[in-house]
Amino acid sequence: MSRIRLCKAGDVPPQGMKCYDGSDGQKVLVLRSVDGFRAFQGLCPHQDVCLDEGFFDGRTLTCHQHLWQWDASTGEAMGLAEAPLERYALEQVDDELFLVRGSALRASQLFKDVAEPTLHALEALARRECHASPDVIYDVGDPATDIYVLESGRVEFVVGREDRTRRAGFMLRKGEAFGWAALLDDHPVRIARATCMEPSQVLRLDGRHTLELLRSDPVSGFEVMRQLSHLIAYQLTSAAGR
Repeated sequence: MSRIRLCKAGDVPPQGMKCYDGSDGQKVLVLRSVDGFRAFQGLCPHQDVCLDEGFFDGRTLTCHQHLWQWDASTGEAMGLAEAPLERYALEQVDDELFLVRGSALRASQLFKDVAEPTLHALEALARRECHASPDVIYDVGDPATDIYVLESGRVEFVVGREDRTRRAGFMLRKGEAFGWAALLDDHPVRIARATCMEPSQVLRLDGRHTLELLRSDPVSGFEVMRQLSHLIAYQLTSAAGR
């Protein structure tokens, strides 16, 4: 976990917002409302539009490009929006605001309801890998033994079998999980190719060991599988729409 200075608290106007660059070049949007400061991803998850060019009324954040909206307290999607905003931890020390970076697992929708002891165990299991562009993390037909969580960069997917492949139509961002076949029975090989479109870091978790941890905590295991069903439906729907 690391702490990165963003700005002075007074730099963000009341009921206003400003965008800053994190140490990794990622855009961070700081919102100031009556109940304090919040930090979210600075780019719209739809088409990478800068969110500080949109509208903020103290409660709702609206992207000006296609009018996607989010709850400014939680980052949850509202109205037309189809994806939540990644929320970052903020720490205020006197008049300084700091971004607190945690594990990408903690930013992952897949693991968001996992109990703290199990999450710690998953973080210990995860292995960080760095990939250049256009590295292929896995290809169609490869063994489906590991699940991945994107820590930084972008990954694009091509789906299909043998010579019948096509672009899946979406890229992933930090905290998003892929390679989910490693958590499913009777899916021993990949049906997609995952390619890094820019230098990327991923967390790699052995699927069998991940399942063992989840079986030891049935409540967390149920929540992960519930989120996994949503993830599969979203990714397959995105692929079918192309």
